[in-house]
Amino acid sequence: MILVVAAVIERSDRRLLICQRRATDTSPLKWEFPGGKVRAGEEAEAALARELREELGATLRKSREIARVRYRYADTADPLEVRFFAAEIAEGQLTPSAFAQLVWALPKELGDYDFLAANKGLVAQLATGRIKPGEVLEG
Repeated sequence: MILVVAAVIERSDRRLLICQRRATDTSPLKWEFPGGKVRAGEEAEAALARELREELGATLRKSREIARVRYRYADTADPLEVRFFAAEIAEGQLTPSAFAQLVWALPKELGDYDFLAANKGLVAQLATGRIKPGEVLEG
């Protein structure tokens, strides 16, 4: 089992940060929430902070797990467990080092983007307002 973490970052205007993979990556040009694999011996939230720093130059302020998904892609031997976190980052300019582009999208707009299959269940819950990351962090 490969453990992956992903951040669902909501701005004060309710827009969510989504990222598009580069054309040369696996699952080219698919959309996802920023994050990545948890290293051996690493805690999930520490991995989330590291990935946000590496991929976006962002500092994680706080996070709370909002969903877990197990998924097996047809072209991989090991199944994934993706842990999604509502996340707050420090103010500042994002510098995407691992993505073709970043977009701040309203939850209702998420369906317009071609997300990775493992993200689609959470995307539906965000788009319909069943999960509101900002409220989860306040709670």
